[in-house]
Amino acid sequence: MIRTRPIPNEPLLLVEGDLRVLVATDLHIGIEHQLWLGGASVPSQTNKMLEDLRHLVGEVKPDRLIFLGDVKHNLPRTSFQEKSEVPSFLKSLCDIVRIDLVLGNHDIGISELAPKKIEIHPASGFVLDGVGYFHGHTWPASDLFEAEALVASHLHPAVRLADRLGSGPPERAWVRAPLSIDRLREEYRRDLKSPEITIVPAYNPLCGGYPLDSAAREDRGPLPKMARLERGRVYLLDGTDLGRLDRIRTVQALKTRRRR
Repeated sequence: MIRTRPIPNEPLLLVEGDLRVLVATDLHIGIEHQLWLGGASVPSQTNKMLEDLRHLVGEVKPDRLIFLGDVKHNLPRTSFQEKSEVPSFLKSLCDIVRIDLVLGNHDIGISELAPKKIEIHPASGFVLDGVGYFHGHTWPASDLFEAEALVASHLHPAVRLADRLGSGPPERAWVRAPLSIDRLREEYRRDLKSPEITIVPAYNPLCGGYPLDSAAREDRGPLPKMARLERGRVYLLDGTDLGRLDRIRTVQALKTRRRR
């Protein structure tokens, strides 16, 4: 029996079966370099993320730590900041826990930065202890659908809970959603099992969020196609259950019409 549960007030997922697996994703180490190029001066958050993760690994005591893509940020080139910070960041965590890393779309060149003892998996994902893990910018390998549950990232899921003025910053959120059997059949040309999928929010708060409840939703790869997000349940980091996404969107639309 597989149990998946978010760590309260943290964008981290704990998966419990025969193994205890801690999942973090979308760290985007080096994003400060891009912000600097755009004229914003933001100090590096890497040491803070490292201290927090080391503390939580010590508390949770997982058998494995999975980085589910986008450990680094800049592409196609690797910034000086990433060359300096990524190796030491990963090595420090390697000293206390076994690490698996699934390649994300921003992880170009990370194999040259990661310690050799980190196991690197393709973006199409892998199965560990009955759970399929993949980043989400590409379609997962078909064998992942044989797993009891799926875990993905990439979307940076968030909700923008509008105030009376109609604005509000996006808040990171979790999504648990069923899959679209018809869309899977269309993509893979055969019938597949359709386990529930959990989409993990970005670990780095500087990444921003993909506002699931917004009327204008950009294309974010296959995840919004394969997962029936409108029927997914949305939770804030503190555990608040916001209900189904289709109902959240309906309420937000009503609020917008009333303001007009």
